Amino acid sequence: MTTKTKKRQGKTITCGEAVMRLLSKYGVDTVFGIPGVHTLDYCRELRDGPIRHIQVRNEQGAGFMADGYARGTRRPGVALVISGPGVTNALTAIGQSWADSIPVLLLSSETDSSTHGKGWGALHEIPDQRAVTAQLTALSTRAKSPEDVPELIGQAFGVFSSQRHRPVHISIPIDVLAQPVSEDWMAMKLPKRAQPASDDIKAAANLLRSAKRPLLMVGGGAVDASAPVRELVELLQAPVVCSTAGKGIVPDNHPLSLSASTVRPEVQSFISTADVILAVGTELAETDSFVERLDFRGDIIRIDLDPRKLNDQYPSTIGIVADANASIQDLLAEGGYKSKRQEKEIFSELEKIRQKIIENLTVSEKQHMRLLRALADQMPDNTFYAGDICQLVYTGAFGMNVSSPGCWSYPAGYCALGCGLPNAIGAKLAQPDRPVVCLTGDGGFMFTVQELIVASEEKLGIPIIIWENGGLKQIQDDMNSRSIPLVGVEGGNPDFVRLSQSMGCDGIIAESLDHATETVLSGFSKDRPTLIIIREGEKWLN
Repeated sequence: MTTKTKKRQGKTITCGEAVMRLLSKYGVDTVFGIPGVHTLDYCRELRDGPIRHIQVRNEQGAGFMADGYARGTRRPGVALVISGPGVTNALTAIGQSWADSIPVLLLSSETDSSTHGKGWGALHEIPDQRAVTAQLTALSTRAKSPEDVPELIGQAFGVFSSQRHRPVHISIPIDVLAQPVSEDWMAMKLPKRAQPASDDIKAAANLLRSAKRPLLMVGGGAVDASAPVRELVELLQAPVVCSTAGKGIVPDNHPLSLSASTVRPEVQSFISTADVILAVGTELAETDSFVERLDFRGDIIRIDLDPRKLNDQYPSTIGIVADANASIQDLLAEGGYKSKRQEKEIFSELEKIRQKIIENLTVSEKQHMRLLRALADQMPDNTFYAGDICQLVYTGAFGMNVSSPGCWSYPAGYCALGCGLPNAIGAKLAQPDRPVVCLTGDGGFMFTVQELIVASEEKLGIPIIIWENGGLKQIQDDMNSRSIPLVGVEGGNPDFVRLSQSMGCDGIIAESLDHATETVLSGFSKDRPTLIIIREGEKWLN
């Protein structure tokens, strides 16, 4: 691809200004970051330009907010950070975006070009900054001149438009950012996703038609294929299990849905009975099941944009490297699908599994379910749930009913504590009219608590449910199960109500289910966040 440019009339602008103007042409309207001495030329365009800058309190928060923005909109989020510590602070969030296939652009400065690789001890120096981020990005690159920049940004958005979603990192040295630019950069025409090969579709359709016990497993790569996936599920009368990212693609209350339940042994056993498994847009990752390996005994059809996924730990019988929506549409067009089993028999089998899951819940999980079911009954259908890494959200993956795709965010791929609050902020800033709820534990909340003031400054009506169970409860439980003395997992908490008030937010301790749900609902219409503290073990949760 070649860069299209046109001459500007009048004064020149810096490369940093030109970058912001170019990003706006790709649809970027918000960047998250903290200005620093090495990003000042980016800032020239941010005060009165087309892009809004959100000041975070730590670059990790910038990465998580960009990630949440992308999860809520399915458009790329952008984090703008300084070189050195800005990049390394943001890298945990970038790791999450990598693991969960989220399109995030990490845009950073870099030390002066004359210092690269020399180890002179320049301010914010990383000897090879590109190498630091390369393993957690689809593309990690550095602009050597202003002329490089439009092409690199075009490459980044080309990744977002055509490949499996992964983050991209572009470094621009401070001397390059400051150079004058006399041309107005234009956005490039972006490539489209691969379309399925007809022979592969025919082979997959034949295999599905022959199946006696078909099973669909769907992930985040199939979010835009919800309607055709549901149609295929019903034609095949095939049970469907989703990843945490695929939750809601087929509504959780659908009689053929087992939700995101591969973590449950009852579902793991059921999966082994399938003779044909159609895996759409999912890595079939360990973090969906939290077992080392699932027991697949049938033929596997895999549909994924990443060809490396077709023959990884679960080699495909038929592999289709293509867009999920186009592939399922083509499978539907083949037709001729008919279930080999009676609908009543299938529904009964799945209902028994659901009942077994309920019967085998722990005491804590039963309390989670009581709260989550009450919330699900009251929340608007399009509510976005930004989940942190905590036991409440673990249970919610299989226990909370979600009816639409892209509504449930549980970043299980990386399991980085502290993601919930900034993810919620990013999602709410992206779609101000959409209800957003943060679900977090007390331990995870403390990782990024400083970002609460950002939500307050931006007047975001986000209800934040904090499940307070004494810190790192999951690790406590794991230590107890292995007879390991508790070490480093019993830290105290602040007074969350007073903390919230000090940051311009509201805070309450929930006294009943009705009190909790009513506070969440009223929180949507406020001009500030509301913390709702739920204390595990309260009588009203039993």
